[in-house]
Amino acid sequence: MTTLAQAISFAQAHESSWDRDATGKFGVHLNDPPPWNRLYGPIHSRGPASGVILREGKELVAWGEPDRADLTYSVAKMYLALLAGVAFDRGLLPDVNELIGKRLPGIGFDEGNNARITWKHLLQQTSEWQGTLWDIPDQADHYRAVTFGEPPAGKKGDARPLQAAGSYWEYNDVRINQLAFALLHLFQRSLPDVFREAIMRPVGASENWQWVGYDNAWVDIAGKRVQSVTGGTHWGGGMSVSARDQSLVGQMLLDDGMAGGKRVLSSEWIAQMRQPCDIAPYYGYLIWLNHERKIFPSLPASSFFGIGAGSSFTWVEPEHQLVVIVRWLDSAHADALFAQILEAAKQA
Repeated sequence: MTTLAQAISFAQAHESSWDRDATGKFGVHLNDPPPWNRLYGPIHSRGPASGVILREGKELVAWGEPDRADLTYSVAKMYLALLAGVAFDRGLLPDVNELIGKRLPGIGFDEGNNARITWKHLLQQTSEWQGTLWDIPDQADHYRAVTFGEPPAGKKGDARPLQAAGSYWEYNDVRINQLAFALLHLFQRSLPDVFREAIMRPVGASENWQWVGYDNAWVDIAGKRVQSVTGGTHWGGGMSVSARDQSLVGQMLLDDGMAGGKRVLSSEWIAQMRQPCDIAPYYGYLIWLNHERKIFPSLPASSFFGIGAGSSFTWVEPEHQLVVIVRWLDSAHADALFAQILEAAKQA
């Protein structure tokens, strides 16, 4: 029978192959074809394999450096989905099927296929948005291969014939950054400020986190110079946050939008986030779903995840009331580790 101590030892024995020093083998941009194989924003060195496990809201165990604010890469996409939920709950985004350009003209959703893009398309990564944002074109992430998605039919960075909005799924960080740009215009405020006010403080998180964009991603919003953040750290920037703070966000999701006896997000929005995309049923609103147990065969189908390169996982498991944060794991061993954690947590 696996114990939590054994599961932690397994995680530490299968640490990410990325160097701990950010000047070494570190980052997703290294895999891009030129000229996009460079950083456009800051990054920083990482800590050791780390994590936190909560059951029924109580911490069972933590390991590594759980209070260290570390880059979380594409888990930041999940945070953008939470911000969209804040906008939904406040009436700023009343209908995910609304055309973005109708509410926000002049920011890249006015012509051609871009004019047919809805919030839902961006949240499910089916928009096929075309353009250049912060000097990076959408083409940079054409034919992007991701560990838990379907393999692409072409070479990374080659121009791909674009499809109609809603008809093709592609993990594309330029389009995610375009979503962040749209949300910035929707709120008319810095997204980190909204996230702090609406999510992090209500769940009881620390102030030891930061969410930044690229060096050139500054715009005028409501008379102020504001940086538009990224939905990850593909080309730098992104969210640096501790595993413990991430666990509190995960617990809020497990508790259907509640934290500290108060509502943070509507249960309606969280239910929408967990609905499978029609053409990519392993994906919801910027979260990964264990639909038909295809991503992680060892885990219940109800499990859902924020997943970032490196690898970083926020795993929410409703059936057993678990929230698991795992940082800097070799993703090839994720299913095996999660199976050990699930077995051990049941006995703990």
